[in-house]
Amino acid sequence: MLRATNLAKAYQCPGKTVRALDGAAIHVAAGELVAVQGPSGCGKTTLLLIVGGLLKPDTGQALIAGQDPYALAPDARARFRAEKIGFVFQQFHLVPYLSVLDNILAPTLARPAKNARDRAAELARHFGLADRQDHTPGELSTGERQRTALARALLHKPQLLLADEPTGNLDEASGKFVLGHLAEFAAAGGAVLLVTHDPRATQYATRTVRMESGRITA
Repeated sequence: MLRATNLAKAYQCPGKTVRALDGAAIHVAAGELVAVQGPSGCGKTTLLLIVGGLLKPDTGQALIAGQDPYALAPDARARFRAEKIGFVFQQFHLVPYLSVLDNILAPTLARPAKNARDRAAELARHFGLADRQDHTPGELSTGERQRTALARALLHKPQLLLADEPTGNLDEASGKFVLGHLAEFAAAGGAVLLVTHDPRATQYATRTVRMESGRITA
């Protein structure tokens, strides 16, 4: 589902160059939840952004279901992301003035879909948000916000989920809830790449890899 090879990415900062990735390579098959762990600043988030089609690498290639998203025009790449990839972030990235239901529907801006509102309502029920559909993010608990973000990621039934520290702001019960649903997605045939410092993630992962200095080391 995901095959990334020889990824390199450097950022130009005042007076120096910061090499975030230096030949990183990783693959994730359908049915796998792969957890990436490593110290802060080792390149984990840059890796996630590149394989998600959000940040073009300086060199190397990232294939999603055999397709290079960076070979597509920007509009086509946005549609590809909306169809194939779901994103879950530590900071949720919900639109503050939209309701829970409309936040779940946000991916339809890039890829409209029939019966999307019914699908969004179904996901809201699945994640225990049925009575919160008309609330805005500011009226939700932290756990409810992450459940909304997870429902949004699943709206288009993606093949790959990319999760960046999704339990970083959550209490123990909410963290277990999110990790359990990521594992459930993988068990149903999806693929998950999870960047995390959460030691509980290894209990849910099918494979854990270590990242240091821009490379997968173990």
